[in-house]
Amino acid sequence: MSNILVIQGHPDPDGGHLCHALAEAYLDAARAAGHQVDVVTPALLDFPLLANAHEWEEGELPPALAPVQRAITGANHIAIFYPLWLGDMPACLKAFLEQVARPGFALARNASNPLHAGLLAGRSARVVVTMGMPALFYRWYYGAHSLKSLERNILNFVGIAPVRKTIVGGAGKMDAAAVARWRQRLQVLGAKAI
Repeated sequence: MSNILVIQGHPDPDGGHLCHALAEAYLDAARAAGHQVDVVTPALLDFPLLANAHEWEEGELPPALAPVQRAITGANHIAIFYPLWLGDMPACLKAFLEQVARPGFALARNASNPLHAGLLAGRSARVVVTMGMPALFYRWYYGAHSLKSLERNILNFVGIAPVRKTIVGGAGKMDAAAVARWRQRLQVLGAKAI
């Protein structure tokens, strides 16, 4: 059995969006399969934006994020859900990742090779991105740029691999049957902890 951390990256903490439905399907199936699941919702946490490199490197971790770092330490799989906003992850999720992935926790402070400074090896990830545009258009025309950036510049950089991806297009026009099909797909992934 796996220890899974689900990060609900939608900036609307009230729920009711496709991101919430898919994350719920994933985590419910994971729990039903016997996996231990913790959930964090950055939009519900109180933390400031980082203003400079010194704050990131030497500043104190906001108290609201200490339990998140403990959850990451205990997890062997991380599932991140977010909607594509202005071509990228929402600002709240990015600010959260910047705060959490600090030197000394996610990266070695004095690594001889900064490309191999990640301290979070041994963890895998699933990233689920919802969007209004068709998924194929995002993948082939835009090159899934924000998703690739998250994988390469954050997750792989801190040692998390493999990173599996699920792109859900047409979110705003999905009928109930399509939502049910996507929920079923996420249930299968959650049960397998992949």
